[in-house]
Amino acid sequence: MSLTFTGYAAIWDRMDRAGDVMRRGAFADAPPVPLLWQHRGSPMGRITALAEDDIGLSVAGAVEDPALAAMVRVGTVAGLSVGYRPRAVHQGGVRAILSADLIEISLVTVPMQPRARVIQISTKGD
Repeated sequence: MSLTFTGYAAIWDRMDRAGDVMRRGAFADAPPVPLLWQHRGSPMGRITALAEDDIGLSVAGAVEDPALAAMVRVGTVAGLSVGYRPRAVHQGGVRAILSADLIEISLVTVPMQPRARVIQISTKGD
C-alpha cells in the first residue's frame, strides 16, 4: 500500500523542545531531501514538494515502507521533523535559526516542534 501525506516539518516563530525558534526564510531554496524515519537509516520514502508559507515549511511526501505507512495511516506516527545544519543564527533569549541547510525530513513519534505534524493522508492500493 502506498501512502501520501501533507503537513508541516517546521513551524515559524514557535519555540521547540530544545529552545530553538525557526524563522521564515530559514529553508529558502532548499533542495530535494530524503524522507527518513526518526532521523536515521535509509530513506523510507520521498519528499515530493516543499515550500515556505505563512505557517512554516509545508511538505508533501510519499511513504514507501509498508510498516511505516501503516503507522502513519492509523495515526501512531504523525510527527514531522527537520534535520538541518544552521548557517545563520541570532542568539538572544532563544536561538533563532535564520538560515539553515536542510539535510532531511523525518517522520517521528515525538517531534521537536510539537506543531510540526502530518495534516492529511491519502492511501492507494493494498
